[in-house]
Amino acid sequence: MQNRGSQFAIKWLPSLADFAFLMPIWFLFGRMQGVKTLLGDCDTGWHIRTGEWIVSNHLVPTHDVFSFSKPGGVWFAWEWLSDVIFAGLNGMWGLRGVVMLSILLLSATFTALFLVARRKANPVTAIVVTMVAAAASSVHWLARPHLFTLLFVILFYAALERMREGQTRWGRLPYLALLPVATILWTNLHGGFFLGIALVVAYGAGELAQLALTAAREDRGPAWRRAKRFFLCAGACLAASLINPYTYRLHVHLFEYLRDSYASQHIIEFFSLSFHHPAAIFFESMLLLAAVSVFWYARRGRYTESLLLLVFGHLGLLAARNIPIFVLVAAPPVAGMVQAWLNGLPELELAQWVRRTAAKFNQMAARTAETDRIPRWHLVSVLGVAMVAALLFAPAPPQRFRAEFDPQSYPAKAIEALKRMPQPRIFTDDQWGDYLIWRLYPSDKVFVDGRSDFYGSAFEEKFIDVLNVKYNWERILGGFGVDTILLPPSAPLSGALKESSRWRVVYDDGVALIFRSIEKTGGKTTSAPYQGSGTGRDREVTKTQARDQAITEKRTKT
Repeated sequence: MQNRGSQFAIKWLPSLADFAFLMPIWFLFGRMQGVKTLLGDCDTGWHIRTGEWIVSNHLVPTHDVFSFSKPGGVWFAWEWLSDVIFAGLNGMWGLRGVVMLSILLLSATFTALFLVARRKANPVTAIVVTMVAAAASSVHWLARPHLFTLLFVILFYAALERMREGQTRWGRLPYLALLPVATILWTNLHGGFFLGIALVVAYGAGELAQLALTAAREDRGPAWRRAKRFFLCAGACLAASLINPYTYRLHVHLFEYLRDSYASQHIIEFFSLSFHHPAAIFFESMLLLAAVSVFWYARRGRYTESLLLLVFGHLGLLAARNIPIFVLVAAPPVAGMVQAWLNGLPELELAQWVRRTAAKFNQMAARTAETDRIPRWHLVSVLGVAMVAALLFAPAPPQRFRAEFDPQSYPAKAIEALKRMPQPRIFTDDQWGDYLIWRLYPSDKVFVDGRSDFYGSAFEEKFIDVLNVKYNWERILGGFGVDTILLPPSAPLSGALKESSRWRVVYDDGVALIFRSIEKTGGKTTSAPYQGSGTGRDREVTKTQARDQAITEKRTKT
């Protein structure tokens, strides 16, 4: 045991919770591309503009305000509260404020995950499993409202674990009231609120499975009482989720959107993760351990863990965007199983060196746990956040701390040329459409942007037909009165436009081409000279590269 002097000195040192808090920051700026990763797509831009519209008009939009292709169409701005928060931060500090919030949300999420895992395992095991979960989840770290869902998932998980252990209150607040109230907030922050309801239902279903499969009669009564409590909570959360600007219509809209096969076929973050991705090894590791855990817990009559791992493991395999949710749910039970293995290793009939090593590791981990229980002042976490904030807000921040949308990926220079055109009706892809909302709204509106749930699969199919230069592409553009096209030089449509007698290049900076219809240019070409080296311009985009945010390269959604 430490004396008082040593305990006081330890208060100044970082705990494993500090390491969990700083882990996302280290991944972002040490192993990834920093702020460029978080701003890897421009959905953040239209979220900010939506929040500004809400603040200016003092209401939540029910009809579109951004497009000329579906003006006034029915629109569910289901992240409206996140949009207001993003707009407020942008108004005070620009994109740096939104980035800082995103970093804090990630740090809070994985600190909470570590604390939950620590209840099931030694802190050393818990921090290792948390690290694997953080690395696997990095495939979808973007400065978007879904980061609120990641935090709420682990908070709901922690509350449900305590309820299963027989605790009914958090302080003076009963969980049966706390979770529905939290659902109201979650519902208005992001459409992933149904995951919280699904978690509660899964806990109830796990208790029913124990009720049906257990042989011990004395265990059936408590299991039934716990199941009723969980189902009652799930019903209350479902009712609470109706408290949103769209009431039940939001639920109908989300259900129709998620069952539409368009997203899984065309939107990259809805694709299954490529196992060539740099983060795939961490996802594979968690998936393998989760698969083993399913059987390990089922043999011990712990059906809730098995059910959670099966359901969320399936979701993680279906879509890359579900991987962060899966690893958050899987990490605590995996940590518990690994800890049980470590505890049992010294007693197994294995080679003596294996048993001796396991025993020494367990002793070291026990000492670490004893020290880690000493309260800390968490000065390292505070200093880490302060350092990141200082670099973000510096007059000339380093490359990885620049809060901007990458000018090599977005048509930053072309914006000035577009501003000089009188009310252009611009066609571009959805990612650049997001950027146009960010830079040009409200003076100009867009053909399409990242809100695929708003545009619908029928419209999106037409959009893809144009991008792929299908036989009817000119008729589609003509039907919407498009007179300006903004595309990268490597786009297939750019080649067709260069060969067309109806379009002229009026701007070219090597990142973006602007084409205008011949009626608008009078047949003149007013191309800005390309200032780059010209090396590999048309083929650069086809190179296979390992990227931190490969799942967001094409079409991404909230």
